[in-house]
Amino acid sequence: MLDSTLLTARVVDNSLMIPWEILWGPDDHIWVTERRGRIVRINPITKVKKTILNIESRIADAGEGEPGMLGMVLHPNFANTPKVYFVYNYGSAGTIKERLVSWDWDGDTLRNEVILLDNVPGGNIHDGSRLLITTDNKLLMTTGDTGSSNLSQNLGSVNGKILRLNLDGSIPSDNPLPNSYIYSFGHRNPQGLCYGANASIIYSTEHGAQQSDELNLIKPNRNFGWPNVQGACNTTTEMAFCNANNVIPPLKEWTPCVAVNDLVYYNHPAIPEFKNTLLMAVLGGFALRPRLSVLALSPEGLQVTGEKEYLKDLGRIRDICINPHNGAIYIVNNGNSYPGSGPNSLIEYRNLQYTPISTTNVPSKGDITLIYPNPASINQPIKIDVLEDLVGGSLDVFDVNGILVHSQKITDRHMTINPDVPSSGVYILKISNNITKSYKKIIIH
Repeated sequence: MLDSTLLTARVVDNSLMIPWEILWGPDDHIWVTERRGRIVRINPITKVKKTILNIESRIADAGEGEPGMLGMVLHPNFANTPKVYFVYNYGSAGTIKERLVSWDWDGDTLRNEVILLDNVPGGNIHDGSRLLITTDNKLLMTTGDTGSSNLSQNLGSVNGKILRLNLDGSIPSDNPLPNSYIYSFGHRNPQGLCYGANASIIYSTEHGAQQSDELNLIKPNRNFGWPNVQGACNTTTEMAFCNANNVIPPLKEWTPCVAVNDLVYYNHPAIPEFKNTLLMAVLGGFALRPRLSVLALSPEGLQVTGEKEYLKDLGRIRDICINPHNGAIYIVNNGNSYPGSGPNSLIEYRNLQYTPISTTNVPSKGDITLIYPNPASINQPIKIDVLEDLVGGSLDVFDVNGILVHSQKITDRHMTINPDVPSSGVYILKISNNITKSYKKIIIH
């Protein structure tokens, strides 16, 4: 029970083997990577689970330690470009490598592997591997220092970095450093990566050593200090290094380390207490305090104003995803001890009293009466008719990650908008005033 919201728990699956990433797909299924080398797809309503890829024979250390099949992301225009991107470790002890790949989804299984980035030095520890596709269709990938801390400040190495790639694996022409994948550096082992309330804010969580787990605000071509700085720049030596090397201090740090991991931004009306917060998966670390942390943010998202801890009896919480329709939160755990053991559970936490806004085309009070054309082409004007009581309200367009890409006032019942979206894909149109709100799906080709 929160301040006024009751969340009901429901086990969706209790037979996963060390899940690492969970994603809510545009097909309304949950996509899961298992560290041992499988991707499974789960219907959260019927609980039907299917393995859609098994590459266990390739996985370094058989997924028993930190290496394995790790981060995953789906193409933002999945309906038209059904590609799945993920990272896995291969090789054997002493020669572990990391590989970023894409596979095609044919509606039943994954096929046609394309290697986008290969021979990234990996290790038994600190392999990073969180992925994020940005609103300009670039792919961010975190890498760890693999236990060799000197790599993080070395701009000739891709380790201890956040990398930025085109979706075909090439280096973007507008990257901070010419002919380099590097987007930011000075990282130890970043394993959380997400947008905030808008596309100008990217957060990352990073594992510290014995102290100073970090929540960082990522900026291009900036140094995040490791190994010369742990946490804030608060010693004489650290302050000198920070001043000389363009270091960004963390928004928040935890000492002793609690093993911060996945991170998602939550702003759904289903759980009002969690509006404008970061949900952070916590494995426990040296503090032995596994949990789901809810980090309250300032309105502009540049400060953490508070932290509340939940789900402290579920063991090592590894990952989180959100049902965008009803606001339900899903978590997976990794057993009770490092580096994780299975079987593990996928659990839903839902406010059963919340009724999602209908997205049907049946006109009703406060509903959008017509959107046309839909689907539409990029840069094509879209006509929208609303009921009279919504004039004076707000019209907002979000991408599938919940990032605001367009906003304007409703000045008339009959409007033509030019949303100027960054790419083709599925977008959500929100119409609202002080009394009601309504959501519609728009497809941009």
